[in-house]
Amino acid sequence: MTSIESSQTPDEPQVRQAHLHLTRLDPWSVAKAAFMLGVTLAGVTIVATIALWIMLSAAGVFEAITGLFKDVSGSSSGVSFLSLGRLIGLSMVISAAEIVLLSVLSTIFAVLYNLSVGFTGGIEVTLTDRS
Repeated sequence: MTSIESSQTPDEPQVRQAHLHLTRLDPWSVAKAAFMLGVTLAGVTIVATIALWIMLSAAGVFEAITGLFKDVSGSSSGVSFLSLGRLIGLSMVISAAEIVLLSVLSTIFAVLYNLSVGFTGGIEVTLTDRS
């Protein structure tokens, strides 16, 4: 349903408005868009993990944590449990889960939105043409 209104006063140019109702979301399109958003967020997460690890390593935080762990446990072995490889692996696992969850949940919410439009009327959007 589309309605177009125009309001004009002697001093103002003509302004047109269109009132639109969003009545259906294509679940496949929502799934594709959510997947691409998830891949983008996964890339940001992995890059942020690497950048944060580099900054903390340059500041000597990991060496201090390893030294504290050696002092508390009484062990002389210098095992680094916060290596870059482990953190990137953990970041990739979290990112993969995030991609799957975001894609599936967005598709489910699109289907639920389509089911609820019958009694809610959908979302009303007003578009205005201003010169």
